[in-house]
Amino acid sequence: MLPLIHTLLPHKPPMILLDQLMDVGAEHVHCMLTAQKKCLYFDHKINAIPAWFGIEFMAQTLACWSGFHALKEEKRPSVGFLLGSRRYKSHCSAFPEGAILDIHATRLMQSEGIAAFSCRIEENTVEIASAQLTAYIPSEDKLHKMGYKPK
Repeated sequence: MLPLIHTLLPHKPPMILLDQLMDVGAEHVHCMLTAQKKCLYFDHKINAIPAWFGIEFMAQTLACWSGFHALKEEKRPSVGFLLGSRRYKSHCSAFPEGAILDIHATRLMQSEGIAAFSCRIEENTVEIASAQLTAYIPSEDKLHKMGYKPK
């Protein structure tokens, strides 16, 4: 049985945007969400979540991957930093209310806390957005040196 999203992320509601961890392994992760009005970034004028927000869905999916592997090592999920995104492409302008989005990420490389992932968002198995994300997940010691104090 896979852990619940809130146990994998250092976020608190309403910033937890994903609904469920679907699959995770050493090199990949798959999360799911349904676009809903309760989402903090839902735009009521267009009755959808703007597609540019897909980057945050991808970033939280990476955080789930990291949190899952931290829990496996009996550590708590750590804060991570999105360093950048490359080639974000979206084949839609928004994710409409009720859209079920599958977010997939595959690790391309990892070294000294920095990892790059190839990410995509699918709706009904059709890719609707993609990007490459790079994130930094510092060790607890480095976080402490940065002045971060977990709550």
